[in-house]
Amino acid sequence: MRYLGVIHHGFKLFCAIVFVVLWPHEPPQVPNAREVVAPAAYTSFDPVARGKSLQVALVLKIRPGFHINAREKSEEYLIATDLKTSVPAGFQAGEVAYPKGELHTFTFTKKPLNVYQDTAILRLPLTVLPTAGAGEHHIPFKLRYQACSTEICLPPVTLDVDAKVNVVASPSAAKPAHAELFPKH
Repeated sequence: MRYLGVIHHGFKLFCAIVFVVLWPHEPPQVPNAREVVAPAAYTSFDPVARGKSLQVALVLKIRPGFHINAREKSEEYLIATDLKTSVPAGFQAGEVAYPKGELHTFTFTKKPLNVYQDTAILRLPLTVLPTAGAGEHHIPFKLRYQACSTEICLPPVTLDVDAKVNVVASPSAAKPAHAELFPKH
């Protein structure tokens, strides 16, 4: 009797495995375009002194299997990655520096496309004016991109990103930060 119980249990386990393996699987879920890129803002000084300059780096972590078009797009119809900011009083922003993309060929086009994959770092030079108030300030950014895989392109999206800048009056209190992103400081 015990032997039949073991066989019966083994048969149920076998059926469960066959069911899981042979049952039609759901097609992979298409992610929300907002979930494909995870941006994070870092400053080259924390805190930074009034009257000094710093850099803000926006690090874009791009989901595996996806890419976004580089700033310098390969075709006119493509939507380039774009970063905009409106700095508060007491700050002056320079021009955004975009990294070079990489040329990749995809099944949906014969021409290689200039894209960002994995990680891209956008940089913005920022000057803290002597009139800037001491304390924590927020620099708002709007990041626009269109994410694509080898099979689909998602609708373009704009994400809000916030950079925190701590301002101090004394230059001796300023401290370099994030040496892995800003090795020259």
